[in-house]
Amino acid sequence: MTIPAGQSASLKVAFTPQNSGTTSGALSFSSNATSSPTVPMTGVGTAVVGQLTVTPATVNFGSVADGTTQTQPVSLSATGASVTVSSSASSSSQFVLNGASFPLTIAAGQTVSFNVAFTPQSSGTVSGSLSFASNASSLGTLASLTGVGTTTAYNVNLSWNSMSDITGYNVYRSTVANGKFSKINASVNPNAAYVDSTVISGQTYYYAATSVNSSGQESTLSTPAVQAVVP
Repeated sequence: MTIPAGQSASLKVAFTPQNSGTTSGALSFSSNATSSPTVPMTGVGTAVVGQLTVTPATVNFGSVADGTTQTQPVSLSATGASVTVSSSASSSSQFVLNGASFPLTIAAGQTVSFNVAFTPQSSGTVSGSLSFASNASSLGTLASLTGVGTTTAYNVNLSWNSMSDITGYNVYRSTVANGKFSKINASVNPNAAYVDSTVISGQTYYYAATSVNSSGQESTLSTPAVQAVVP
């Protein structure tokens, strides 16, 4: 390149860092000039930090029966650069991330999917969150979780042979086969059938009935007692 006297030429210097940190160098020129100037140069390479996105950001499980499990999918996506996810944490033991093994590296532009399981332990609304620790710029990425635990209603349906010349029947219940029986109907039941809707899941009940005549006289408890196991 020949530069006439009094003229100038413009050049561009490109800096392409290969790693993080400060890089120093110099640009020198060989010429027929009386001096050969050297231009010192310096630059700082910075790491490209990826972003981690959780999809969907909110997971609603709806109504789930107590003690049963329902799952919903969630996805993790990396953009800008690869992201290494080191761990996950759930704010509630009723929400559990399934199928994930950490540490996990997600390449830029890629997505991985898992399942979140919801197992309510009691009735009512349960809220929580699922967080991910990573080297992404969006530290502590969260997924909001919610679900409603519902209690299954159980009934014990009782029936027996009807009797003539009586006004009705009383129904008695106990939680022990040979224990004390307590009447559970508020008034004399005119039918030879009764539905007990006050039972509790996981409990065993024993039932017996008596007959009541028009004079209000009540018979002894029927034997043997009928056993009912509530799931």
